[in-house]
Amino acid sequence: MEFKEHTLEFLLAFDGRRHWYEGGYHVRFQIMRVKATIERPHGLRYAFTLHDPKGKRLIGFDNAHGVRAPGGKKRRKTPAVDHWHRTERDKGRPYAFKDAETLVDDFFTEVERVLMEHGVPFDVVEADDEGAML
Repeated sequence: MEFKEHTLEFLLAFDGRRHWYEGGYHVRFQIMRVKATIERPHGLRYAFTLHDPKGKRLIGFDNAHGVRAPGGKKRRKTPAVDHWHRTERDKGRPYAFKDAETLVDDFFTEVERVLMEHGVPFDVVEADDEGAML
């Protein structure tokens, strides 16, 4: 898979960024180029996560490990390790990575959903760099 260079560079520039929302809720972006493999055919390693004020992960999109397809333990893992966690207890479900723009859109759709459930406005109040962590 190839990305338009400007889209890829824009996304890679988010590595180490945090966006803060009211009450201490925040999102973290970790992303880096890696060799394209069957597990990461797009050549990216990433973790986009939303955290509560105490730092507990509420949702996340990442490709740190494989997850089983829905349907129980007998279902095989997919070769690609892209997945997302819909709740803090969700062990992950496969995510069909299409492109960087769709990944970011899907992530922020879920961030907005969860923030609304917690009564937090979907307005960034501050942004900073915490450094790359992958």
